[in-house]
Amino acid sequence: MKGMMMHRPLNIADLITFAAENHPQGEIVSVRTEGDIHRTTYAQTAGRIAQLAHGLKHLGIARGDRIATLAWNGYRHFELYYAISGIGAVCHTINPRLSAEQMTYIFNHAKDRMLFVDTTFLPIVENLRDLLPTGLKVVVLTERAHMPDTTLEGVLCYEDVLDGEDTLFSWPEIAEDDAAGLCYTSGTTGNPKGTLYSHRSTVLHALYTCVSIPRPLKAGNRILPVVPLFHVNAWGLPYSAPLAGASLIFPGGGLDGKSLFDLMDSEKVYSAWGVPTVWHGLLNEIGRRGRLPDGLKDIVVGGSAATRSLIEDFETRGVNVCHAWGMTEMSPLGTQCNLPSALADIPVEERMQRKQSQGRRVFGVEMKIVDDAGRRLSHDGRTPGHLHVRGNTVTAGYYEDPEASAKVFDDDGWFCTGDIATIDSDGFLRITDRSKDLIKSGGEWISSLDLENIVMSHEGVANCAVIAVPDPKWEERPLLIVQPREDAQPQKEDLLSLLGSHVAKWQLPDDVVFVEELPMTATGKVSKLNLRKQFRENRG
Repeated sequence: MKGMMMHRPLNIADLITFAAENHPQGEIVSVRTEGDIHRTTYAQTAGRIAQLAHGLKHLGIARGDRIATLAWNGYRHFELYYAISGIGAVCHTINPRLSAEQMTYIFNHAKDRMLFVDTTFLPIVENLRDLLPTGLKVVVLTERAHMPDTTLEGVLCYEDVLDGEDTLFSWPEIAEDDAAGLCYTSGTTGNPKGTLYSHRSTVLHALYTCVSIPRPLKAGNRILPVVPLFHVNAWGLPYSAPLAGASLIFPGGGLDGKSLFDLMDSEKVYSAWGVPTVWHGLLNEIGRRGRLPDGLKDIVVGGSAATRSLIEDFETRGVNVCHAWGMTEMSPLGTQCNLPSALADIPVEERMQRKQSQGRRVFGVEMKIVDDAGRRLSHDGRTPGHLHVRGNTVTAGYYEDPEASAKVFDDDGWFCTGDIATIDSDGFLRITDRSKDLIKSGGEWISSLDLENIVMSHEGVANCAVIAVPDPKWEERPLLIVQPREDAQPQKEDLLSLLGSHVAKWQLPDDVVFVEELPMTATGKVSKLNLRKQFRENRG
């Protein structure tokens, strides 16, 4: 027997319509490339999104067309998120930090019809002009008075696209499984791979996020997404924040510690979301000023593992740290580590141990760990295995890439994340390493992540990475590469002594190399691929 309830498609446009009706005064504050700060509300933004939708239709954009964006976090980029998907097209966000080769591949693989670009990134497009899809229309995200000179032909001005259009739009009813967004991985091995989000997965992800991370996602709170709109939909905040009525504060291109502190302080940001490298920069600025930005009570850390020292630095100052984990292929949220009320009064040491884990799964995401043969392993917190996930917000395959898709799904349709992890009896996930980053020495496994977390607790270390280097006797040995903090000179012996107090002697790196700066991937993680190439001949 089937239930007798209406079935209405889950459409992204309904999120901004809801926000305009129920949270009309919720703000969107943006640092603009024009140099000023722009303020608007969800109600006003809904009208501009309608204008943009009309403009896109008049430019010939049809359902299923891929529309690319190359832009910072700001209100115009936010408008594109809703107008593109609202008319049934696909919003394809592109990371400007990608190499020219990767970016060219992505543009052509997606077959983009139109590109919306911030003035900052226009030179990138000019340099790639002969490699872009034929007939690609380019729109610069600014007003007529600030249109830059360009060698590109037929470039349009964003505000001209909206000018004179109706502020009301009759949003079409779109099948909820239709594509809405497209985001490519950074392609550390092989070509980048595309994850194609649907209306249904995006709306469900917004709902899951509001339920799973409720502290910041409340009407009246002010949230700053440092995580970029060009990477995994800024962790879904452009959808979950309007749904909850929380205001969005967009930083534009100012992602250094000073710029973030000033913006957070002046806008009284309650919660900020970003990767660990961003928070280390902010902590340095907090230390220089001797105080927190006014209003800051919460941060969400993801993208790579948060170290204990980072968590302690914020929490001892009264800022709650939510350590989260996810992937581009998961929309991205998979777990979060706000502790449940039952663990509110646990000892500090246990609290830090819990907080350093990736936390527990969000509703709608299932997890399992398996051995090399694919057999399920116990959730005892001790047995590591390959982490697999499935759920309504997890990809079912890579866009137009059956070969890559075939490599990451098991016989039961679970997605293999590439992580090695444990899960304890309370459901807390702890990622011990990426499978490709584990170091096999003399037949025994060494976790690079464990070593990095210990080294990051040293006051003189700004960032570090542990990689495997070839060894004729042991097959592989760990090498520690350290980026010191400014005006600090950590010593090799001190770092090895620190590690020696936590791990077995055979797990200690054979050498420590100091560098001015570690290479980063396009998504703000340390590029171990580049480090392995650079230090493959290191013998200690």
